[in-house]
Amino acid sequence: MAHFPTGTGLPPWRAAVLTLFPEMFPGPLGVSLVGQALDAGLWSLATHQIRDFGIGRHRAVDDTPAGGGAGMVMRPDVIAAAIDRVRETDPDLPLLYMSPRGVPLTQERVRELSDGAGAIILAGRFEGVDERVIAARGAREVSIGDYVLSGGELAAMVLIDACVRLVPGVLGADESLVHESFEDGLLEYPQYTKPREWEGRATPEVLMSGDHKKIAEWRRAEAERITRERRPDLLHRKP
Repeated sequence: MAHFPTGTGLPPWRAAVLTLFPEMFPGPLGVSLVGQALDAGLWSLATHQIRDFGIGRHRAVDDTPAGGGAGMVMRPDVIAAAIDRVRETDPDLPLLYMSPRGVPLTQERVRELSDGAGAIILAGRFEGVDERVIAARGAREVSIGDYVLSGGELAAMVLIDACVRLVPGVLGADESLVHESFEDGLLEYPQYTKPREWEGRATPEVLMSGDHKKIAEWRRAEAERITRERRPDLLHRKP
């Protein structure tokens, strides 16, 4: 399936996903503001069935691992053929392979990707992809966390959602993006809304004061406190 621009005049951020399960898409990417932006043509999504490039009558896409071992490995010739077909129409998009051994997907890397034209994303299955095609096609391995999923599709959705929400016009309020977790190297400060008191817990008085300077100082102090308690490693990364 594919969604394409609908006359907005904006160059869309393009996601091309290589997968054995294209029916998983758009999934959560098709709802809420990201889904509305997809329908409006602010970004585009195309899925490509890897099995279409499979070998023989049964369209085989995998084989036993060299050297023995459990499971199956996706063949390099099949994956290369799928990548090469997508690159015929999108030769300049970076090729990403979702893998737990890849570089961590950070907000900084998300912003770099969202500032570009999009990405070709390979969602592997089984025991992974033959190493030779990763090297031969220059794929950048990306990880969304130190755990293993059944396949790369959910990881691809995480990456796409993180990038698309930064595309101008998708969320609508640029200010809200500035104060999110990781944008300034800190976790986000606590948020409150009505009612002013709930189950004996009150909204901090400073947030009701109307003093924007004091509110900003409180939020900064809370962001630093929470980061120090929960993710002190982020503080060490700051210049």
